Amino acid sequence: MDTDVLIVGAGPTGLTLAGELRLAGVSAVPADKLARRSTLSKAGGVQSRTQEAFDQRGLLEPLLATGNHPAGTAHFAGITLPLTRDRHRHPWRSIPQVTIEGFLEQHLAAQDIHVRRDHELIGIAQDEDGVTATFANGRVVRSRYLVAADGGRSTVRSLLGAEFPGRPGTVTVVAADVRLSGDDPATTHTRSEDGHWVSVFPLGTDARGRPLRRLSFGGPGRSLPRDVPVTEDEIREGLRAVFGSRVRLLEVRYARRITNAARQAARYRHGRVFLAGDAAHVHLPIGAQGMNTGIQDALNLGWKLGAAVRGWAPEHLLDTYHAERHPVAAAVLRNVQAQSLLMDQQGTRDPDLAAAKELFTTLTRLPEVQYHLDDMLSGMGIRYPMPGAEGRPLVGLPAPDLDLGPVRSHELLRSGRGLLIDPAGRFAEVSAPWKDRVDRAGLSARTQPMLIRPDGYVCWAGDADDLEPALGHWFGEPR
Repeated sequence: MDTDVLIVGAGPTGLTLAGELRLAGVSAVPADKLARRSTLSKAGGVQSRTQEAFDQRGLLEPLLATGNHPAGTAHFAGITLPLTRDRHRHPWRSIPQVTIEGFLEQHLAAQDIHVRRDHELIGIAQDEDGVTATFANGRVVRSRYLVAADGGRSTVRSLLGAEFPGRPGTVTVVAADVRLSGDDPATTHTRSEDGHWVSVFPLGTDARGRPLRRLSFGGPGRSLPRDVPVTEDEIREGLRAVFGSRVRLLEVRYARRITNAARQAARYRHGRVFLAGDAAHVHLPIGAQGMNTGIQDALNLGWKLGAAVRGWAPEHLLDTYHAERHPVAAAVLRNVQAQSLLMDQQGTRDPDLAAAKELFTTLTRLPEVQYHLDDMLSGMGIRYPMPGAEGRPLVGLPAPDLDLGPVRSHELLRSGRGLLIDPAGRFAEVSAPWKDRVDRAGLSARTQPMLIRPDGYVCWAGDADDLEPALGHWFGEPR
Protein backbone atom coordinates (compact mmCIF):
# COMPACT_ATOMS: atom_id res chain seq x y z
CA MET A 1 0.00 0.00 0.00
CA ASP A 2 1.18 3.53 -0.80
CA THR A 3 -1.04 4.89 1.97
CA ASP A 4 -3.76 3.72 4.31
CA VAL A 5 -6.37 6.18 3.01
CA LEU A 6 -6.41 8.16 -0.24
CA ILE A 7 -8.57 11.29 -0.02
CA VAL A 8 -9.73 12.67 -3.38
CA GLY A 9 -10.39 16.38 -2.89
CA ALA A 10 -8.65 18.94 -0.69
CA GLY A 11 -11.51 21.16 0.41
CA PRO A 12 -12.62 21.53 4.05
CA THR A 13 -14.01 17.97 4.13
CA GLY A 14 -10.90 16.29 2.73
CA LEU A 15 -8.46 18.35 4.78
CA THR A 16 -10.40 17.75 8.01
CA LEU A 17 -10.44 14.04 7.28
CA ALA A 18 -6.67 13.98 6.69
CA GLY A 19 -6.14 15.56 10.11
CA GLU A 20 -8.45 13.06 11.80
CA LEU A 21 -6.63 10.14 10.20
CA ARG A 22 -3.25 11.47 11.31
CA LEU A 23 -4.62 11.76 14.83
CA ALA A 24 -5.83 8.15 14.61
CA GLY A 25 -2.29 7.05 13.75
CA VAL A 26 -2.81 6.03 10.13
CA SER A 27 -1.37 7.47 6.92
CA ALA A 28 -3.42 9.58 4.53
CA VAL A 29 -2.75 11.21 1.17
CA PRO A 30 -5.02 14.10 0.10
CA ALA A 31 -5.00 14.62 -3.69
CA ASP A 32 -6.67 17.41 -5.66
CA LYS A 33 -7.04 18.11 -9.37
CA LEU A 34 -6.34 21.83 -8.90
CA ALA A 35 -2.75 22.91 -9.47
CA ARG A 36 -3.07 25.40 -6.60
CA ARG A 37 -5.52 26.04 -3.80
CA SER A 38 -8.63 27.98 -4.76
CA THR A 39 -8.81 31.63 -3.69
CA LEU A 40 -12.64 31.66 -3.77
CA SER A 41 -14.56 31.83 -0.51
CA LYS A 42 -17.49 29.63 -1.66
CA ALA A 43 -18.92 29.12 1.86
CA GLY A 44 -18.58 31.62 4.67
CA GLY A 45 -20.13 30.56 7.97
CA VAL A 46 -19.06 28.12 10.68
CA GLN A 47 -21.70 26.66 12.95
CA SER A 48 -21.46 26.07 16.68
CA ARG A 49 -20.96 22.30 16.44
CA THR A 50 -18.14 22.63 13.90
CA GLN A 51 -16.35 25.17 16.09
CA GLU A 52 -16.81 22.90 19.08
CA ALA A 53 -15.23 20.03 17.14
CA PHE A 54 -12.28 22.22 16.11
CA ASP A 55 -11.90 23.23 19.76
CA GLN A 56 -11.81 19.55 20.74
CA ARG A 57 -8.76 19.24 18.48
CA GLY A 58 -7.07 22.42 19.69
CA LEU A 59 -7.62 24.12 16.32
CA LEU A 60 -10.29 26.72 17.04
CA GLU A 61 -8.17 29.32 18.80
CA PRO A 62 -5.45 29.43 16.10
CA LEU A 63 -8.15 29.44 13.38
CA LEU A 64 -9.87 32.47 14.93
CA ALA A 65 -6.46 34.16 15.17
CA THR A 66 -6.16 34.17 11.37
CA GLY A 67 -8.22 37.35 11.05
CA ASN A 68 -11.38 39.21 11.93
CA HIS A 69 -14.14 36.60 12.11
CA PRO A 70 -17.20 38.28 13.60
CA ALA A 71 -19.90 36.37 15.44
CA GLY A 72 -23.36 36.49 13.92
CA THR A 73 -26.95 35.62 14.69
CA ALA A 74 -28.65 32.59 13.19
CA HIS A 75 -31.46 33.03 10.68
CA PHE A 76 -34.00 30.78 9.03
CA ALA A 77 -35.16 31.85 5.57
CA GLY A 78 -33.82 35.33 6.29
CA ILE A 79 -35.76 35.59 9.57
CA THR A 80 -33.28 36.38 12.36
CA LEU A 81 -33.34 34.29 15.54
CA PRO A 82 -32.01 36.80 18.13
CA LEU A 83 -32.68 34.64 21.21
CA THR A 84 -30.17 32.03 19.97
CA ARG A 85 -27.09 34.23 19.88
CA ASP A 86 -25.58 33.15 23.22
CA ARG A 87 -27.12 29.69 23.58
CA HIS A 88 -23.97 27.74 22.76
CA ARG A 89 -20.37 28.01 23.85
CA HIS A 90 -19.36 29.07 20.35
CA PRO A 91 -21.66 31.42 18.40
CA TRP A 92 -22.06 31.23 14.63
CA ARG A 93 -19.05 32.93 13.01
CA SER A 94 -18.17 34.23 9.60
CA ILE A 95 -15.01 32.41 8.47
CA PRO A 96 -14.60 32.13 4.68
CA GLN A 97 -13.97 28.68 3.27
CA VAL A 98 -10.74 29.85 1.66
CA THR A 99 -9.43 30.81 5.12
CA ILE A 100 -10.38 27.43 6.57
CA GLU A 101 -8.72 25.58 3.69
CA GLY A 102 -5.51 27.58 4.00
CA PHE A 103 -5.40 27.08 7.76
CA LEU A 104 -6.02 23.33 7.58
CA GLU A 105 -3.50 22.84 4.79
CA GLN A 106 -0.81 24.62 6.79
CA HIS A 107 -1.71 22.59 9.88
CA LEU A 108 -1.32 19.36 7.91
CA ALA A 109 1.95 20.49 6.36
CA ALA A 110 3.33 20.98 9.87
CA GLN A 111 2.51 17.28 10.42
CA ASP A 112 4.30 16.39 7.16
CA ILE A 113 1.04 15.76 5.28
CA HIS A 114 1.05 17.58 1.94
CA VAL A 115 -1.70 17.87 -0.66
CA ARG A 116 -0.76 16.30 -3.98
CA ARG A 117 -1.78 18.97 -6.45
CA ASP A 118 -2.53 18.55 -10.17
CA HIS A 119 -3.87 15.04 -9.54
CA GLU A 120 -6.98 14.54 -11.66
CA LEU A 121 -8.55 11.17 -10.99
CA ILE A 122 -9.44 9.10 -14.07
CA GLY A 123 -9.92 5.58 -12.72
CA ILE A 124 -10.50 3.50 -9.60
CA ALA A 125 -10.57 -0.24 -9.03
CA GLN A 126 -11.09 -1.99 -5.73
CA ASP A 127 -10.54 -5.55 -4.54
CA GLU A 128 -10.65 -7.40 -1.21
CA ASP A 129 -7.50 -5.72 0.08
CA GLY A 130 -7.64 -2.15 -1.19
CA VAL A 131 -8.28 0.45 -3.89
CA THR A 132 -6.13 1.39 -6.88
CA ALA A 133 -6.53 4.97 -8.12
CA THR A 134 -5.17 6.18 -11.46
CA PHE A 135 -4.55 9.86 -12.19
CA ALA A 136 -4.30 11.75 -15.47
CA ASN A 137 -0.65 12.63 -14.78
CA GLY A 138 0.25 8.93 -14.83
CA ARG A 139 0.45 8.43 -11.06
CA VAL A 140 -1.09 5.31 -9.55
CA VAL A 141 -1.85 5.18 -5.82
CA ARG A 142 -2.72 2.03 -3.92
CA SER A 143 -4.60 2.47 -0.61
CA ARG A 144 -6.61 0.41 1.86
CA TYR A 145 -9.54 2.82 1.60
CA LEU A 146 -10.53 5.76 -0.62
CA VAL A 147 -12.72 8.70 0.37
CA ALA A 148 -14.42 10.92 -2.20
CA ALA A 149 -14.36 14.53 -0.99
CA ASP A 150 -14.25 15.93 -4.51
CA GLY A 151 -17.38 18.06 -4.57
CA GLY A 152 -20.85 18.08 -6.05
CA ARG A 153 -19.64 16.91 -9.45
CA SER A 154 -17.61 14.12 -7.88
CA THR A 155 -15.44 12.12 -10.26
CA VAL A 156 -15.30 9.28 -7.76
CA ARG A 157 -19.08 9.11 -7.55
CA SER A 158 -19.28 9.09 -11.35
CA LEU A 159 -16.67 6.32 -11.70
CA LEU A 160 -18.54 4.24 -9.13
CA GLY A 161 -21.83 4.76 -10.93
CA ALA A 162 -23.27 5.64 -7.53
CA GLU A 163 -26.91 6.67 -7.39
CA PHE A 164 -27.38 10.40 -6.70
CA PRO A 165 -31.14 10.89 -6.59
CA GLY A 166 -32.91 14.16 -5.99
CA ARG A 167 -34.11 17.25 -7.78
CA PRO A 168 -32.23 19.20 -10.47
CA GLY A 169 -31.92 22.95 -10.13
CA THR A 170 -34.99 24.93 -11.18
CA VAL A 171 -33.72 28.44 -10.46
CA THR A 172 -30.38 30.25 -10.19
CA VAL A 173 -29.34 33.15 -7.97
CA VAL A 174 -26.14 35.19 -7.91
CA ALA A 175 -23.61 34.79 -5.10
CA ALA A 176 -20.65 37.18 -4.94
CA ASP A 177 -17.88 38.31 -2.58
CA VAL A 178 -17.80 42.10 -2.71
CA ARG A 179 -16.85 45.38 -1.07
CA LEU A 180 -19.66 47.88 -0.68
CA SER A 181 -19.91 51.55 0.22
CA GLY A 182 -22.57 53.97 1.28
CA ASP A 183 -25.15 52.49 3.63
CA ASP A 184 -23.23 49.20 3.77
CA PRO A 185 -25.41 46.54 5.44
CA ALA A 186 -23.26 44.06 7.38
CA THR A 187 -26.10 41.55 7.69
CA THR A 188 -29.50 41.75 6.07
CA HIS A 189 -32.13 39.97 4.05
CA THR A 190 -34.11 42.70 2.33
CA ARG A 191 -36.91 42.42 -0.23
CA SER A 192 -38.44 45.11 -2.44
CA GLU A 193 -42.14 45.38 -3.14
CA ASP A 194 -41.69 44.07 -6.68
CA GLY A 195 -40.12 40.78 -5.49
CA HIS A 196 -36.39 41.52 -5.82
CA TRP A 197 -34.28 40.51 -2.81
CA VAL A 198 -30.74 40.84 -1.48
CA SER A 199 -28.97 38.89 1.29
CA VAL A 200 -25.73 40.16 2.84
CA PHE A 201 -23.49 38.81 5.59
CA PRO A 202 -19.94 39.68 6.66
CA LEU A 203 -16.83 37.84 5.42
CA GLY A 204 -14.30 39.56 7.67
CA THR A 205 -11.80 41.94 6.10
CA ASP A 206 -9.26 41.93 3.30
CA ALA A 207 -5.50 42.35 3.74
CA ARG A 208 -5.94 46.14 4.11
CA GLY A 209 -8.60 45.81 6.81
CA ARG A 210 -11.52 46.71 4.52
CA PRO A 211 -14.80 44.86 5.19
CA LEU A 212 -15.83 42.13 2.76
CA ARG A 213 -19.40 40.94 2.25
CA ARG A 214 -21.04 37.83 0.84
CA LEU A 215 -23.85 39.08 -1.38
CA SER A 216 -26.69 37.01 -2.84
CA PHE A 217 -29.57 38.37 -4.88
CA GLY A 218 -32.40 37.34 -7.17
CA GLY A 219 -35.93 38.13 -8.17
CA PRO A 220 -38.21 38.30 -11.22
CA GLY A 221 -36.33 37.65 -14.44
CA ARG A 222 -32.97 37.15 -12.70
CA SER A 223 -32.78 33.36 -12.97
CA LEU A 224 -30.31 32.93 -15.84
CA PRO A 225 -28.55 29.74 -16.99
CA ARG A 226 -25.76 28.71 -14.66
CA ASP A 227 -23.01 29.13 -17.29
CA VAL A 228 -23.89 32.78 -18.07
CA PRO A 229 -21.10 34.96 -16.60
CA VAL A 230 -22.04 37.37 -13.80
CA THR A 231 -21.11 40.95 -14.66
CA GLU A 232 -20.46 43.92 -12.40
CA ASP A 233 -23.35 45.76 -14.05
CA GLU A 234 -25.67 42.89 -13.14
CA ILE A 235 -24.56 43.09 -9.50
CA ARG A 236 -25.05 46.88 -9.45
CA GLU A 237 -28.52 46.44 -10.90
CA GLY A 238 -29.36 43.79 -8.28
CA LEU A 239 -28.31 46.16 -5.48
CA ARG A 240 -30.16 49.10 -7.03
CA ALA A 241 -33.40 47.08 -7.32
CA VAL A 242 -33.53 46.72 -3.53
CA PHE A 243 -31.45 49.57 -2.05
CA GLY A 244 -31.70 52.25 -4.69
CA SER A 245 -28.63 54.49 -4.46
CA ARG A 246 -28.01 53.82 -0.74
CA VAL A 247 -25.55 50.97 -1.38
CA ARG A 248 -22.83 51.03 -4.02
CA LEU A 249 -20.53 48.34 -5.38
CA LEU A 250 -16.80 49.05 -4.94
CA GLU A 251 -15.19 45.73 -5.85
CA VAL A 252 -16.10 42.21 -6.94
CA ARG A 253 -13.78 39.47 -5.70
CA TYR A 254 -15.73 36.49 -6.95
CA ALA A 255 -19.17 35.87 -8.46
CA ARG A 256 -21.07 32.85 -9.72
CA ARG A 257 -24.57 31.50 -10.20
CA ILE A 258 -25.81 28.83 -7.86
CA THR A 259 -28.84 26.60 -8.21
CA ASN A 260 -31.41 25.10 -5.87
CA ALA A 261 -30.57 21.54 -6.90
CA ALA A 262 -31.05 19.08 -4.04
CA ARG A 263 -29.45 15.63 -4.31
CA GLN A 264 -28.09 13.02 -1.94
CA ALA A 265 -26.17 9.81 -2.58
CA ALA A 266 -28.29 6.73 -1.92
CA ARG A 267 -25.33 5.05 -0.20
CA TYR A 268 -22.29 6.64 1.43
CA ARG A 269 -20.29 3.40 1.43
CA HIS A 270 -19.32 1.39 -1.65
CA GLY A 271 -17.04 -1.35 -0.41
CA ARG A 272 -13.75 0.33 0.44
CA VAL A 273 -14.85 3.67 -1.05
CA PHE A 274 -16.76 6.29 0.96
CA LEU A 275 -18.52 9.50 -0.11
CA ALA A 276 -18.29 12.64 2.04
CA GLY A 277 -19.14 16.32 1.82
CA ASP A 278 -20.62 17.63 -1.42
CA ALA A 279 -19.77 14.33 -3.11
CA ALA A 280 -22.51 12.85 -0.91
CA HIS A 281 -25.02 15.73 -0.75
CA VAL A 282 -25.68 19.02 -2.57
CA HIS A 283 -28.20 21.78 -1.92
CA LEU A 284 -28.66 25.52 -2.18
CA PRO A 285 -26.03 27.11 0.13
CA ILE A 286 -28.12 28.66 2.88
CA GLY A 287 -26.48 29.09 6.29
CA ALA A 288 -23.20 27.46 5.17
CA GLN A 289 -24.76 24.11 6.01
CA GLY A 290 -23.02 22.32 3.14
CA MET A 291 -19.48 23.06 4.35
CA ASN A 292 -20.35 22.34 7.97
CA THR A 293 -22.11 19.09 7.12
CA GLY A 294 -19.09 18.00 5.09
CA ILE A 295 -16.64 18.78 7.90
CA GLN A 296 -18.80 16.79 10.29
CA ASP A 297 -18.90 13.90 7.80
CA ALA A 298 -15.11 13.85 8.04
CA LEU A 299 -15.15 13.95 11.84
CA ASN A 300 -17.55 11.02 11.94
CA LEU A 301 -15.65 8.91 9.39
CA GLY A 302 -12.05 9.65 10.36
CA TRP A 303 -11.78 7.77 13.66
CA LYS A 304 -13.76 4.84 12.25
CA LEU A 305 -11.39 4.43 9.30
CA GLY A 306 -8.48 4.77 11.70
CA ALA A 307 -9.92 1.97 13.85
CA ALA A 308 -10.39 -0.25 10.79
CA VAL A 309 -6.82 0.28 9.58
CA ARG A 310 -5.38 -0.36 13.05
CA GLY A 311 -7.37 -3.55 13.37
CA TRP A 312 -9.64 -2.94 16.35
CA ALA A 313 -12.82 -1.72 14.64
CA PRO A 314 -15.89 -3.88 15.30
CA GLU A 315 -17.27 -5.37 12.09
CA HIS A 316 -20.24 -2.99 12.00
CA LEU A 317 -18.33 0.24 12.74
CA LEU A 318 -17.70 1.46 9.18
CA ASP A 319 -21.36 0.93 8.31
CA THR A 320 -22.40 3.32 11.09
CA TYR A 321 -20.97 6.16 8.98
CA HIS A 322 -23.87 5.91 6.52
CA ALA A 323 -26.38 5.08 9.25
CA GLU A 324 -25.48 8.22 11.21
CA ARG A 325 -24.61 10.78 8.57
CA HIS A 326 -27.15 10.05 5.80
CA PRO A 327 -30.16 11.12 7.93
CA VAL A 328 -28.32 14.30 9.00
CA ALA A 329 -27.76 15.45 5.41
CA ALA A 330 -31.31 14.44 4.44
CA ALA A 331 -32.61 16.73 7.19
CA VAL A 332 -30.37 19.55 5.93
CA LEU A 333 -31.77 19.17 2.41
CA ARG A 334 -35.31 19.41 3.78
CA ASN A 335 -34.68 22.53 5.84
CA VAL A 336 -32.86 24.21 2.95
CA GLN A 337 -35.76 23.46 0.60
CA ALA A 338 -38.19 24.91 3.14
CA GLN A 339 -36.06 28.05 3.50
CA SER A 340 -35.72 28.44 -0.25
CA LEU A 341 -39.51 28.27 -0.64
CA LEU A 342 -40.19 30.80 2.14
CA MET A 343 -37.57 33.17 0.73
CA ASP A 344 -39.39 33.20 -2.65
CA GLN A 345 -36.14 33.40 -4.54
CA GLN A 346 -37.85 33.76 -7.91
CA GLY A 347 -39.76 36.79 -6.67
CA THR A 348 -43.18 35.37 -7.54
CA ARG A 349 -44.96 37.41 -4.86
CA ASP A 350 -47.43 34.54 -4.56
CA PRO A 351 -50.03 35.70 -1.98
CA ASP A 352 -50.37 32.18 -0.53
CA LEU A 353 -46.61 32.00 -0.02
CA ALA A 354 -46.59 35.48 1.49
CA ALA A 355 -49.29 34.40 3.96
CA ALA A 356 -47.28 31.32 4.93
CA LYS A 357 -44.16 33.43 5.43
CA GLU A 358 -46.08 35.91 7.59
CA LEU A 359 -47.44 33.12 9.79
CA PHE A 360 -44.04 31.46 10.06
CA THR A 361 -42.42 34.77 11.02
CA THR A 362 -44.97 35.15 13.80
CA LEU A 363 -44.20 31.65 15.08
CA THR A 364 -40.47 32.36 15.18
CA ARG A 365 -41.10 34.95 17.90
CA LEU A 366 -41.73 32.05 20.28
CA PRO A 367 -38.55 31.06 22.17
CA GLU A 368 -39.25 27.35 21.70
CA VAL A 369 -39.40 27.78 17.92
CA GLN A 370 -36.18 29.80 17.83
CA TYR A 371 -34.40 27.19 19.95
CA HIS A 372 -35.64 24.33 17.76
CA LEU A 373 -34.47 26.05 14.57
CA ASP A 374 -31.15 26.96 16.17
CA ASP A 375 -30.49 23.38 17.24
CA MET A 376 -31.22 22.26 13.69
CA LEU A 377 -29.03 24.87 11.99
CA SER A 378 -26.13 24.89 14.45
CA GLY A 379 -25.59 21.13 14.42
CA MET A 380 -25.98 21.02 18.20
CA GLY A 381 -29.27 19.15 17.91
CA ILE A 382 -27.81 16.20 15.98
CA ARG A 383 -28.55 12.95 17.78
CA TYR A 384 -27.12 9.78 16.31
CA PRO A 385 -29.06 6.51 16.66
CA MET A 386 -27.15 4.45 19.23
CA PRO A 387 -27.76 1.39 21.38
CA GLY A 388 -28.84 2.36 24.89
CA ALA A 389 -30.15 5.79 23.89
CA GLU A 390 -33.72 5.13 25.05
CA GLY A 391 -34.35 6.83 28.37
CA ARG A 392 -30.89 8.39 28.44
CA PRO A 393 -31.06 11.97 27.15
CA LEU A 394 -27.29 12.38 26.61
CA VAL A 395 -26.62 9.30 24.50
CA GLY A 396 -26.20 10.14 20.82
CA LEU A 397 -25.76 13.89 21.40
CA PRO A 398 -22.61 16.05 21.30
CA ALA A 399 -20.82 15.73 24.63
CA PRO A 400 -21.21 18.65 27.06
CA ASP A 401 -18.06 20.59 27.90
CA LEU A 402 -17.41 19.70 31.53
CA ASP A 403 -15.24 21.40 34.10
CA LEU A 404 -13.04 18.61 35.44
CA GLY A 405 -10.88 20.68 37.75
CA PRO A 406 -7.52 21.38 36.10
CA VAL A 407 -8.89 20.78 32.58
CA ARG A 408 -12.12 20.87 30.65
CA SER A 409 -13.43 17.73 29.02
CA HIS A 410 -13.05 19.06 25.45
CA GLU A 411 -9.29 19.36 26.02
CA LEU A 412 -9.08 15.65 26.82
CA LEU A 413 -10.44 14.81 23.34
CA ARG A 414 -7.39 16.29 21.62
CA SER A 415 -5.72 12.87 21.66
CA GLY A 416 -8.26 11.60 19.13
CA ARG A 417 -9.11 8.72 21.48
CA GLY A 418 -12.28 7.79 23.29
CA LEU A 419 -12.86 9.33 26.73
CA LEU A 420 -14.52 7.82 29.78
CA ILE A 421 -15.65 10.41 32.32
CA ASP A 422 -15.45 8.51 35.61
CA PRO A 423 -15.89 11.10 38.39
CA ALA A 424 -15.95 8.68 41.31
CA GLY A 425 -13.33 6.30 39.93
CA ARG A 426 -15.78 3.40 39.80
CA PHE A 427 -15.01 2.12 36.31
CA ALA A 428 -11.22 1.79 36.22
CA GLU A 429 -11.29 -2.00 36.24
CA VAL A 430 -14.06 -2.30 33.64
CA SER A 431 -12.37 0.09 31.19
CA ALA A 432 -8.78 -1.11 31.69
CA PRO A 433 -8.83 -3.63 28.79
CA TRP A 434 -9.55 -0.72 26.39
CA LYS A 435 -6.92 1.65 27.78
CA ASP A 436 -4.98 1.57 24.48
CA ARG A 437 -7.88 3.39 22.77
CA VAL A 438 -9.97 4.97 25.56
CA ASP A 439 -8.65 7.46 28.10
CA ARG A 440 -10.24 7.70 31.54
CA ALA A 441 -10.76 10.91 33.50
CA GLY A 442 -11.23 9.77 37.08
CA LEU A 443 -11.43 13.28 38.50
CA SER A 444 -13.58 14.54 41.34
CA ALA A 445 -16.42 16.35 39.65
CA ARG A 446 -20.16 16.49 40.06
CA THR A 447 -21.20 15.08 36.74
CA GLN A 448 -22.80 11.99 35.30
CA PRO A 449 -20.40 9.26 34.16
CA MET A 450 -20.28 9.06 30.37
CA LEU A 451 -18.33 7.50 27.51
CA ILE A 452 -17.43 9.85 24.66
CA ARG A 453 -16.37 8.74 21.19
CA PRO A 454 -13.34 10.33 19.51
CA ASP A 455 -15.69 12.54 17.43
CA GLY A 456 -17.15 14.07 20.59
CA TYR A 457 -20.49 12.21 20.83
CA VAL A 458 -21.75 10.51 23.99
CA CYS A 459 -22.18 6.76 23.42
CA TRP A 460 -22.92 5.64 27.01
CA ALA A 461 -24.12 7.43 30.12
CA GLY A 462 -24.78 6.36 33.66
CA ASP A 463 -25.79 2.69 33.77
CA ALA A 464 -22.87 0.59 35.05
CA ASP A 465 -24.23 -2.66 33.60
CA ASP A 466 -24.13 -1.23 30.06
CA LEU A 467 -20.59 0.17 30.09
CA GLU A 468 -18.72 -2.96 29.05
CA PRO A 469 -21.11 -3.69 26.12
CA ALA A 470 -20.80 -0.05 25.02
CA LEU A 471 -17.01 -0.24 25.07
CA GLY A 472 -17.11 -3.38 22.98
CA HIS A 473 -19.69 -1.96 20.56
CA TRP A 474 -17.71 1.20 19.77
CA PHE A 475 -14.12 0.25 20.54
CA GLY A 476 -13.94 -3.41 19.59
CA GLU A 477 -12.60 -6.43 21.40
CA PRO A 478 -10.48 -5.65 24.45
CA ARG A 479 -6.79 -6.41 24.42
